[in-house]
Amino acid sequence: MRMTNKIMQNNSLYNINQNKILQDKLSTNMATQKKLTRPSDDPIVAIRALRLRTSVSEITQFRDKNAKDADAWLTVTEDALSTAGAIIGGPSGLINQMTKAANKDLTPTDIDSIMQQIKSLSDELYATANVDYAGRYIFTGYRTDTPLSFTKDVLSKNLNYNITEQFTINSLDSINYTDQKYVAGLSRGNYNDPIRVGIEEQGIVNSDIRRLRLSYDEIAATPAPMPNITYMIGTPPVETDFIAAHGITYTTVSAHTTYSAGPPPVLDPYQTVQAMNSADPPIMGVVFVPETGELLFSDTAFDQLRTDINFNPNIEIRVSYDKNVWKEGDLRPEHYFAAVSTEVRDDGTIRTINYNPEYLDGVGNRQIIEYDVGYNQRIRINTLAEDVFQHTMGRNVSDLERAVNELKAIQVTVDDLRAIIDGLSEGTPEFIQVQKQLDAAVKTYDFVRENVHKMFENSITIMQKALDDINLAVTDSGTRSARLDLISNRLLSQKTTFEILKSENEDVDIAEVAIKLTSTELSYNAALMATAKIMQTSLMHFI
Repeated sequence: MRMTNKIMQNNSLYNINQNKILQDKLSTNMATQKKLTRPSDDPIVAIRALRLRTSVSEITQFRDKNAKDADAWLTVTEDALSTAGAIIGGPSGLINQMTKAANKDLTPTDIDSIMQQIKSLSDELYATANVDYAGRYIFTGYRTDTPLSFTKDVLSKNLNYNITEQFTINSLDSINYTDQKYVAGLSRGNYNDPIRVGIEEQGIVNSDIRRLRLSYDEIAATPAPMPNITYMIGTPPVETDFIAAHGITYTTVSAHTTYSAGPPPVLDPYQTVQAMNSADPPIMGVVFVPETGELLFSDTAFDQLRTDINFNPNIEIRVSYDKNVWKEGDLRPEHYFAAVSTEVRDDGTIRTINYNPEYLDGVGNRQIIEYDVGYNQRIRINTLAEDVFQHTMGRNVSDLERAVNELKAIQVTVDDLRAIIDGLSEGTPEFIQVQKQLDAAVKTYDFVRENVHKMFENSITIMQKALDDINLAVTDSGTRSARLDLISNRLLSQKTTFEILKSENEDVDIAEVAIKLTSTELSYNAALMATAKIMQTSLMHFI
């Protein structure tokens, strides 16, 4: 092949240009410190780079965002639970206060003073349950925009709830009741009233009454119907009306009803049940007390319910009722029960929401919130209110408050009668009358005082159970936090590994590139010099 000067010039220019392209590439590598400027530079490296970058991005999302947010949520939860535990079991907590109040040597005034502290601690406990993280309430499941208890803003709305609570036979308890008859309200101003003259201690009766205590008091009684008591029997379960199935006498008696002469006498709710039990034959009846949210069962009604349940061990008791009177601090039913909320808006329109209907179908909806914190790894971050903040604690404090008020009232009666009898001559008819009244009042006081003592002792057990639930929740949350720490540490290690692999795949060796760039520059300069000499020679030089 004949090689002309023109061919040599063209080849030289082409090679110089290729050398310049290489120099430009190496200069770009040096400036960017990356091997690639476009995928076509090395498709294999480019594909690997995309995969490694995706892995680093995912790990960064898991560790720096998801895991940190989850850790913050768990920290807030643990702090709130620790505060709740201190309120119940701390040095000045509910358990210690109730232990002090259970001391029989205390006067009603002393007990009332302790009771005020107990009530304040109870209110603070439920206030703690409204804690939030970044505007999200942490104990309310999926409803993170809804506080656990009613607040002033919510109370301004006209809300009515139809609530369905689900119970078992173990939900029924008993309350000790002292039938005071006319001893209640007896004072130095009315001890000579004809209806109170015949009071004797033999007329004071003390007994236990079976009850089913609803989660709320101040239940709507009119115009809404009384609570509907049903139970689920069979497989599949069939809803049966307990009242209608057994022809049970079902009545409403206000807690404010006071005893008065008859015939027939007007009885308070508990006296009504006592009368049912003492009737011949005993009456199978249930008494609804709307102010206290109690369903009181006569002995025969309770025996019938227990018989039904013994025959059907898996029976579920349901009580449906309406409630439209709420106060600040009440736990919102949508976080605990199947409930239908009805709101009447200012423009007259009605908004209805059906909460948790699946509860009535036996489908558990735990409303667990989980975060993705790794590849195919999820961790639960929330603790549900139903696990730690039960209605039982608040309802128990309400029972204690009523019992302490009753004790204070009967103490006033005893003091009045003692003051009266000190001013009478012994042996006179009036002295004998007041002495009998005093004996009846003292007997009543002893019964009520013993009842208050037992209620405080039982409350200690209830609060200890609540404290155990909170400690269990703290432990569970701490376990999740520890697991999250392990995952975060592993993610950090994985991120470091992937970043090293990513760097090895994408980043250039600066020293190597610098050497190549210097070599390319020398080659380029040498090529220019050689080509310049070649370009100076033409065919005319050989002619």
